[in-house]
Amino acid sequence: MAGFLDDDRPAPKRAHEIGQDLSQLSVAELGERITLLEVEIERLKEARETKSASRSAADAFFKKA
Repeated sequence: MAGFLDDDRPAPKRAHEIGQDLSQLSVAELGERITLLEVEIERLKEARETKSASRSAADAFFKKA
């Protein structure tokens, strides 16, 4: 009976890896990577702002106590 795990399948390829060789990518692929990374940068900035606001609120709360 075959198992449920397919260990033979390759791992999904990452959309982009920092520092990877870019010489084999087309201009269109480079543009797609840039867009992908710009979206990710915005997501990271939003997460940082949310955490910073939470931290500021906690600091303000505990300073009053």
